[in-house]
Amino acid sequence: MRINGNTIFIPGATSGIGLALALRLQDAGNQVIIGGRRTELLEEIAAQHPGIDTVRIDTTDAASIAAAASKVIESHPDLNVIVPMAGIMRVEDWTEPGSFLETAEATVTTNLLGPIRLIAAFIEHLLAQPDATIMTVSSGLAFAPLRVTPTYNATKAAIHQLSESLRLQFAGSSVSVVELVPPSVQTELMPGHQDEPTAMPLDEYIDETMNILETQPEATEVQVERVKFLRYGEARGDQEQVIAALNGFAAHAAR
Repeated sequence: MRINGNTIFIPGATSGIGLALALRLQDAGNQVIIGGRRTELLEEIAAQHPGIDTVRIDTTDAASIAAAASKVIESHPDLNVIVPMAGIMRVEDWTEPGSFLETAEATVTTNLLGPIRLIAAFIEHLLAQPDATIMTVSSGLAFAPLRVTPTYNATKAAIHQLSESLRLQFAGSSVSVVELVPPSVQTELMPGHQDEPTAMPLDEYIDETMNILETQPEATEVQVERVKFLRYGEARGDQEQVIAALNGFAAHAAR
């Protein structure tokens, strides 16, 4: 993916990694359109950052995705990059029957079905562009599970495999597939996580991500150094220790 000269749509970019990445991509010389559910927040962001375009979208709603896609393509016919960024991360306890199903279903709808629907809504347009990119967003937790967020882990593993599979299908076309693989980052994805001392500061994460995009334009996975501990545990042969460290318990308890 080239670092500038793109027209980029990022649904789920009203806060956290999405908004920070949108602003940095705009600064790098791209036209950026951000999407979100709250019209007043979109208006506030647009006022604070001239040049950013906005569209209302609820990525849990198929009709909203279709309407937003139509509007974005009509307003920006040169659109060539989409970044399905919207996601939720919620604690679940599957040992308590009846307590987790609603959360699990919402997580699948937002984190997996949302990106699938978004890609489906834009793919015909992207295939018609001379140079286009789908940037998916998985997680280090796609490769090593956090005990308290089983469905989040599962959706991110699915996004990784979806990215791998689409890359094979689009080989030889004008569409490339790039997977953003964040580690734990200080955002409000979970309550209080913006102050988590063990998480990567947001600015540092975006700095390193932008550097990778600029210096490694052919990269298929955007991996900052911090995520490689999770990403390559199985390859290194220390996955048991990775899981133990991630979940904060002794290695023998991970068996």
